[in-house]
Parts: sequence; structure tokens; C-alpha cells
Amino acid sequence: FGFVFGLWRVYTFIMTESFTTYLSTVLEYAGEYKLVSSILVILMFVVIKRFSLKIIQRRSRRQGEDRRHLINILDQISNAVLIIFLMTLWSSEIQTLAISIAAFMVAIVFATREFIQCFTGFIYYLSARPFRVGDWIQLNQTVGEVIDMDWAKTTLLEVDIESFSYTGKHVYIPNSQIITQSVRNFNFLRRYSLHTFSVVNEPVVNCFELIPEFQLIADKHCEHFYDVAERYKAVIERHLGTEFIDTKPSVELHTNQFAKVELTVTLFCPTEQAFTLQQKITADWMRIWFKAQRDEGNHQRSHSRHYVELAQD
Repeated sequence: FGFVFGLWRVYTFIMTESFTTYLSTVLEYAGEYKLVSSILVILMFVVIKRFSLKIIQRRSRRQGEDRRHLINILDQISNAVLIIFLMTLWSSEIQTLAISIAAFMVAIVFATREFIQCFTGFIYYLSARPFRVGDWIQLNQTVGEVIDMDWAKTTLLEVDIESFSYTGKHVYIPNSQIITQSVRNFNFLRRYSLHTFSVVNEPVVNCFELIPEFQLIADKHCEHFYDVAERYKAVIERHLGTEFIDTKPSVELHTNQFAKVELTVTLFCPTEQAFTLQQKITADWMRIWFKAQRDEGNHQRSHSRHYVELAQD
């Protein structure tokens, strides 16, 4: 009730004759001294915007929330409002200038076609929303986290997709490529990812006999995050409308083009643990394989001694 009463007080004040007279005086002064008015408006706008963004950032740090997307949208909307106000204030001068350069419009459009395409790409981003600030995306063979976006470019913090780690490089991509190139959104794979790696060995032992023991060891390495992986898997599959993820490690054994035995392991695991799990599982496989190789060598030597003894008898 107090809020409604406050709005009513503001409305009655605006409708008073004194406020109308004051507003008309301010507008008349702004129209007469456009340069001074523009400078004052820009300064006030910058101060209010920075103060508001600092409040949002302080609250996001206090609450532990990621509001970079909200800050980016507010920043772009406020800039658009300022530009529209200035264009309205200088509309007569802009109209006169536009008429005077009508003969050069074709050349101007041709010279600024890249900027027009970038702005068109920004409009497409606002309408389609293929990604947002904080997402992992791939644009033009570059994978990175979106850290900023304006009407001209998208800024990425490059990510090495093999190790799922930041390279420390900033990549600036024109917004025109959002329309001309395919955009891959890896945001669902930011926390958990499908990680696949292979180990190649010589075909000196029967590796298929080692798979059951190795499968148990791989399952033990991943059992501590099974519950969270199941919930995250359900979220991804519900969003995509299909089931395609197995939370348990998948182990496949085959030969490659060089007649070597190749073990392929696929994990649905936390992204930051992918490389560590790969090292641990690879170490366990090599330990099992070398043990089998030693046992096979000992077995062959015992057979050789047996045959030599029989020959001597």
C-alpha cells in the first residue's frame, strides 16, 4: 500500500502545473544549449551506470552468484538509451547532415559494411541467444569462455578442449561470424564432459582376459562422483530430449592400422578431473598389462625348460 501511495504522490507531482513549467524550461534550455546539455547528460549517465554496476557486482560477490550476463545486458541497454537520447537531441543537425551527404551514402555503406554486419550479428545474438556471458562456445575453430560482448565483437578466454584448461589468451571475434559461422555451445560440458582417450600396446598377451579386472578398477576410480554425474546427466538429457550418456566408464578393445592393440576408454566425469583420471586409469592398465606380460614370459620359459628336459631324456 505504501508503494502504491508513493507512486500516486509522484504522479500527482508530475501532473502539477509547476512541474510542467519546470520541465518545459529544462527542455527549452537543452534545445538551445545542446553541446552543454549533451556533456552534462553523458557525465550523469556514466556516473549512474558505474554506480549501479558496482552495486550489482558487490551483491553478486556477497551472494556468490555469477551476474556477468546481467551486467553485460544492462551495460548494452544503457549505452543504447544514451545513444537514442543524443540522437533525439541532435535530430535536426543529424537530418541536415544526412541530407548533405546523400550523394556519398553508397560509398559510406560500402566502407562500413563490416561494421554493419557486426551490428547485424549482435541483433541476431539478442534475438536468438545461442549463448550468454560465461558459456563455453566454439566460434571459427576457437573454443573459449565468453567473458564480454558488445555490438562489434565477442571476447573469448581461450580454452584448450583437450585438457579443459584455460590457455590465458584472449580472442576477439567479430560478431559477423555469429551469422556466417556455426556456433557450438559447450556450456553443458563445462562441469561434466565426455572424455575419451586411448592406450596402444603390442599384441604380446591376450588383452581381452584383462578387461574384467580393468573394468572394476576404472569403476572404482569414478564411483565417488556417480551420484552427481547421474543428476547432471539427467539435466542434460532432459534439455536435449534424448538419452546418450552412460555415467559408467566404457572400455573398448580393438586393433589399429598398425596391428597394435588399442584400448579406448570413455568417461563422463568432472571436467577438472578428466586429465587426472586419465593418468590414473592409464597407469593401472599398464600395470595390469606388464604383469600379464611377465606371467606370459615366465610361462613360456617354463615350457621351454620342460621341452629341453624331455629332449635330454
